[in-house]
Amino acid sequence: MYSLTQLGWCKLFDSRLDDTHSIGLKPARVAGEERGRYRLWAEAGEGWGELSGRQRYEADSRADLPVVGDWVMANFDLTVHRRDAEDAEKTQGPTRSVFQAIIHRVLPRRTKFSRKIAGKTTEEQIVAANVDTVLLVSSLNAEFNLRRIERYLVLAWESGARPMVVLNKADLCDDPLPWILETESSAMGVPVFVTSALGGDGMEELAACLRGAGTTAFLGSSGVGKSTLINSLLGKDRLRVAAIREDDAHGRHTTTSRQMLLLPGGGILIDTPGMRELQLWDAEEGLQHAFPDIESLAQHCRFSDCHHQTEPGCEVLSAVSAGTLDEGRLQSFRKLQREEEFLRSKQDVWARQERDRRIRNIMKEQKRIYRDRKPW
Repeated sequence: MYSLTQLGWCKLFDSRLDDTHSIGLKPARVAGEERGRYRLWAEAGEGWGELSGRQRYEADSRADLPVVGDWVMANFDLTVHRRDAEDAEKTQGPTRSVFQAIIHRVLPRRTKFSRKIAGKTTEEQIVAANVDTVLLVSSLNAEFNLRRIERYLVLAWESGARPMVVLNKADLCDDPLPWILETESSAMGVPVFVTSALGGDGMEELAACLRGAGTTAFLGSSGVGKSTLINSLLGKDRLRVAAIREDDAHGRHTTTSRQMLLLPGGGILIDTPGMRELQLWDAEEGLQHAFPDIESLAQHCRFSDCHHQTEPGCEVLSAVSAGTLDEGRLQSFRKLQREEEFLRSKQDVWARQERDRRIRNIMKEQKRIYRDRKPW
């Protein structure tokens, strides 16, 4: 059995309930998804839910479907399965509640970590919803990439959650200090933790921080040690792990689906598969938060629309020449900015196409109604 507060319910969700559309429905949180079925956590216990026909029909895109971390309103068919009498007498364990549910509504999200879906399709993919903290995991080996960390930070800031960076696998690095300093210089104002999930270094500090962090989503590339970190925090081997490849130090893809886990002592963890491709999605504000040094310098450029390329009186270029701003960081900012501008133009085209598609569907439905209507 769970309490709603334990699962992350807060007064904000109370204010988003519409009694006229919630009669007979109860809240539940999506803890996992498997082939169109959703694993739900609720006050009644754990169970599985499916979308109602209307909810499925009215979803305009994948972003309207439930994702891990979402709060939904559903009606429950609750069936209590009691343990075998002999087993119950030995363990003196409680009865376990298992239910089937029909999901009728997805409550408005408080935060969401989004990216452009992999491939050429211009569509939003929500990785996790209603997240309080985004834990960006990188490894201190050949896979370390400062530019990738900056990209994650842009999307983390845009999500509305609080980002933190974990540099894992410190046992594979002879001198992690230079890498730590590089990360801290790029992740301005963001806490940076150095850990070794296998050796236990830094784990107590990280665990203490996460206990009061609400819902925490673990994000990072394959093989950075997300599953090993979570197993260490849970105190048991709950998730499958695999060693990195010896020939190129690249990680293996072990986590295949997103799932929510309860942290002992309070807090919720969301494990996510490693991301081989991470494209931006509506990340203008995230860029400003992730590059505050460049944004601050840009305010003093001679031209308000300065692109920091060859314009005279550019304070950003002056900082690069003076050595106070890393040129690689500026190039990273330019690349992400160009990507954001290009994606925004693609989104406008996609939005028009979606609008035209909905209008065509409405017209078809109206024609069908008039065609099938019986004469008086």
